[in-house]
Amino acid sequence: MASTAGHVIRCKAAVAWEAGKPLVMEEVEVAPPQAMEVRIKILFTSLCHTDVFFWEAKGQNPLFPRIFGHEASGIVESVGKGVTELQPGDHVLPVFTGECKECRHCKSEESNMCDLLRINTDRGVMLNDNASRFSINGKPIYHFVGTSTFSEYTVVHVGCVAKINPAAPLDKVCVLSCGISTGLGAALNVAKPKPGQSVAIFGLGAVGLAAAEGARMAGASRIIGVDLNPNKFAEAKKFGVTEFVNPKDHKKPVQEVIAEMTNGGVDRSIECIGNINAMISAFECVHDGWGVAVLVGVPSKDAAFETHPMNLLNERTLKGTFFGNYKPRTDLPSVVEMYMNKELDVEKFITHEVPFSEINKAFDYMLQGASLRCIIRMGA
Repeated sequence: MASTAGHVIRCKAAVAWEAGKPLVMEEVEVAPPQAMEVRIKILFTSLCHTDVFFWEAKGQNPLFPRIFGHEASGIVESVGKGVTELQPGDHVLPVFTGECKECRHCKSEESNMCDLLRINTDRGVMLNDNASRFSINGKPIYHFVGTSTFSEYTVVHVGCVAKINPAAPLDKVCVLSCGISTGLGAALNVAKPKPGQSVAIFGLGAVGLAAAEGARMAGASRIIGVDLNPNKFAEAKKFGVTEFVNPKDHKKPVQEVIAEMTNGGVDRSIECIGNINAMISAFECVHDGWGVAVLVGVPSKDAAFETHPMNLLNERTLKGTFFGNYKPRTDLPSVVEMYMNKELDVEKFITHEVPFSEINKAFDYMLQGASLRCIIRMGA
């Protein structure tokens, strides 16, 4: 690897030239890392709903041509000036949000929302010089959330790179760099159900199932899955879900159904959809006095949360979370260790695997309704 340090690398990348059109495998030039940047050889990546959302241009601002991808694992190829925590050969997870370790958020034990490096879906360039590290025949190709892992090599700010146990299988732990950790942390770090308590999970996609897994790990006795798709219920049992509610099966609001099932409401709820009505239901279905509702999903920009103030005055708690309250560099290595210690089963989140040359199949799987993860093997 040392022979490529300081030089432009030519490699394969899956480029999105326009919204909703299949990605095109191109040879791109990847510039060397600048100050506080790291160039990573990506070995495995996976597809998340966020990639699809912005590829379809349903996000804030369409920005093309672009290299998507943000759930991945790889090995550090070279580092830029000022990088001391990482060196070539380190096994890492690039992350869509960061930890500069210097701002008030990073220094606070109560926050993981770095002032410098929190997610910015509109930015398609690096912070250092507002330029892209990717190009094709001199034409810049934009970055995505600071990671752009649908490329055999990528450049990432050092604050968005978590160094992990080199013994961890990269084809498995790559999924821990986004959705799985988000749901897991929402349960373990924010909702914090006590052993024997009840938890309702709204949305049984990958994030919701990870939240259910976290509730199971915490010792919840009843985990109620809420989803409009009954086909997800059988799969959800593998993640500890014990009961299911399909709102379409009931004439009354789902929060009332859950309150009746649980003698006044669940102890904890976690909303993983991004639908404002589901968010309201998740809050209103928790028990008064001690119930805690956690919002994970991202709603549409015009959505407004409405509930009667008495729901708060009756001592229900409403919380939000970002990336499961994990600090990427500080906390992600310990999530990998959960897997290594067999406390967390990552394999059951992975349902498909395709070579990089067939990356569009991963999009097809997700567009056809696959809710878990498809691993993409780079260099194949």
